[in-house]
Amino acid sequence: MASLLQYLCSIMLCAALLQISFSTTTLAAGYYAPVFRPTAWQLAHATFYGDESASATNGGACGYGNVFTSGYGTDTAALSSVLFQNGYACGQCFQIRCTQSPYCFKTITTITATNLCPPNWGQDSNNGGWCNPPRTHFDMAKPAFMKIAQWKAGIVPVMYRRVPCPSRGGIRFTFQGNGYWLLVYVMNVGGGGDISSVWVKGTRTGWISMSHNWGASYQAFSTLSGQALSFKLTSYTSKQTIIVYNVAPSNWQPGMTYQGTVNFH
Repeated sequence: MASLLQYLCSIMLCAALLQISFSTTTLAAGYYAPVFRPTAWQLAHATFYGDESASATNGGACGYGNVFTSGYGTDTAALSSVLFQNGYACGQCFQIRCTQSPYCFKTITTITATNLCPPNWGQDSNNGGWCNPPRTHFDMAKPAFMKIAQWKAGIVPVMYRRVPCPSRGGIRFTFQGNGYWLLVYVMNVGGGGDISSVWVKGTRTGWISMSHNWGASYQAFSTLSGQALSFKLTSYTSKQTIIVYNVAPSNWQPGMTYQGTVNFH
């Protein structure tokens, strides 16, 4: 009987330890959140904007600026507001393939959400107002659209799904503001590609919650000049949290981009 009780207790202890390990969501440098898995395929529509140079995709509602120097290239799209989710979808990655159109190519391309396709209430949702709610729509950079369909199609039905975003090293932070107001653009996010919450910590402060400014930018009204900065980020999709220590040195400057050593997967 004693051995049986000991066996049962050992099982319960292991279960408790497993529960603790899986409920821990804050991951420090060198540790990674669980891998983001592709979602199911869904139906939407796609158009394109700009020309073959994709220069019209620079700027945009996510705040990535020049999408070429930011690392997103020409495989980008503006999302209808249903998908854009007030900017929390910035950085998300989608696989898209054309369907049910004679203009389709038999290819699948992967794009990153870098902009908003706003509603056009002066046009009918089925005749020009392609991004009017509740439509699910991708307004793709022309080079990306031309990978899945002939450009003369104008608009095509597509199948799409969320996929993990490829990351080139750690998460990048582009600084704006000043020593008393820090505005950070968060880029090169792996995994789900998106961010819901950001905290910053100086060498002389605790963790400070940053408010969502717009797109992929977050701000903190605090005196942070002369301090090395670390960041804590939570994924909008997976809810996982990682900590990126010592991203910026104590002499950080607005206009500079700093890269961490960890990322979501």
